[in-house]
Amino acid sequence: MRDAPPNMLDYEEARRTFSLDVPERFNFGFDVVDRWAEDRTKLALVSVDPSGEHARKSTFWDLAVSSNRFANLLRGLGVGKGERALLMAPRIPEWYEAFLGMTKLGVVPMPATTLCTSHDIEYRINRAEASIAVVDAENAGKMEEVAASCPSLDHLVLLDGERRGWISWPAERMGLSRALEGVESTRSDDPLVIYFTSGTVGPPKMVLHTQASYAIGHTLTARFWHDLKPTDLHWAISDPGWAKMAYGKLFGQWTQGAAILQHDAKGRFDAAQTLSILERSGVTSFCAPPTAYRMMVLEDLTGYDLSGLRHCTAAGEPLNPEVMKVWEDGTGLTIYDGYGQTETVLLAANFRCLPVKPGSMGKPMPGFEVAIVDDGGNRVSAGEEGQIAVSLEPRPVGLMKEYWRDPEAVAGAFRSGWYFTGDRAYSDEDGYLWFVGRADDVIISAGYRIGPFEVESALLEHPAVAESAVVASPDELRGNIVKAFVVLAPGYVPSEELTLSLQEHVRRVTAPFKYPRAVEYVADLPKTISGKIRRIELREEERAAPA
Repeated sequence: MRDAPPNMLDYEEARRTFSLDVPERFNFGFDVVDRWAEDRTKLALVSVDPSGEHARKSTFWDLAVSSNRFANLLRGLGVGKGERALLMAPRIPEWYEAFLGMTKLGVVPMPATTLCTSHDIEYRINRAEASIAVVDAENAGKMEEVAASCPSLDHLVLLDGERRGWISWPAERMGLSRALEGVESTRSDDPLVIYFTSGTVGPPKMVLHTQASYAIGHTLTARFWHDLKPTDLHWAISDPGWAKMAYGKLFGQWTQGAAILQHDAKGRFDAAQTLSILERSGVTSFCAPPTAYRMMVLEDLTGYDLSGLRHCTAAGEPLNPEVMKVWEDGTGLTIYDGYGQTETVLLAANFRCLPVKPGSMGKPMPGFEVAIVDDGGNRVSAGEEGQIAVSLEPRPVGLMKEYWRDPEAVAGAFRSGWYFTGDRAYSDEDGYLWFVGRADDVIISAGYRIGPFEVESALLEHPAVAESAVVASPDELRGNIVKAFVVLAPGYVPSEELTLSLQEHVRRVTAPFKYPRAVEYVADLPKTISGKIRRIELREEERAAPA
């Protein structure tokens, strides 16, 4: 392990003493971006084109001016504080211009991934009663398909071109003032952003975050987990439509004064291209989802010069220990896994000042009291499985305000003095947290409780397995059995012999009762548009299958 960062030399001391101050008024656009813009040369954003060869650089001053102009565009349309706006675009600078312009004005952006279908768009706009949609040219057609079915929608803004019936941001921007005058800064508890959840266990819910709590709360993410300083260039692989953008490409990074890199990748993730960009871009801190790391470790990592890279993190789903080992063998760098939700900032992580236990989520984030509790909110002993919960006494900076317009979901999540995450885990004697699965994902078979992640991790250690998902399959004798859906690595074909090999491998590396009694080979796995495996879909298929 490399030397501990000065950001957090003593974890236990940070846990005891660290806190975040929340002022009465706060606005991320004015109080962070515009303040860094006082140095007109300070780099904020590096936007790499789809080829990976060319980059457009934006300073904080550039973004301060362009976001003022976008805010003036909205004011001219009569769009004001508290109104909701769908924001859907790829990884382009204009996304930031629009987001920051909305933030300064108090308009509430609802980021949406470009993978959203027209049905997804209609659901989001109508659920939130959004009055404006801001999209790029490639996705304008999907918006037009449903615009007439969205009664609250008044304005359509195109970020990167011109189109009949749309307001063109490129055409309008130069006629707008670069100064934003007469706008009162937002209160800290004013709405900042609405994110829609991934929908892994049901319809997406609206997660409402406030101005100060979310933006200031992500200081924890960037400072303690990403270990960022004003001289860093950070690259987090994420789509602008998801909260991972807030985690890795926006609030905490710019609060720390670091610059951000984004790559407007088209199509499927390209591991070789990603490694090539890392090699020549000057990125010092890198964060990617486990799926990306799994693909990158299939490349010859020693063929790339990654000497400029000093820190690597992962989040989105638990990272398998075998992937961490291959990455470290090839790059010399440890991957520091972290855990958080759309509803929160980072809640737990492996920090550079602590030893890493591969496969663990690490320890709770300073500023949060995170515990493993039973369904009644009582803490459980080390080694005992329970639900990950966040203490509300006091309510931490970085936790969502609510599931907007969903009192039933709020009542289910906020109770007994805790915010219940819906994720299950256990802690060891050293206080490290170990992920088991979503509460609905845990398999009960013949009285045993089996976490899918442990079985999936074991399967991934087998050379034949590229990806897997493990769910409960109904069984007359055991109630349920463990069933694995397996995507094979290149060069392998399904066979009875391979199934027996996989089963024996899991028996050996986990426990005999955890092995998959059924294995089904598939070409791919059902996933949310954020890339998370939809185990609920596989479970429902198993329940509906004839006996």
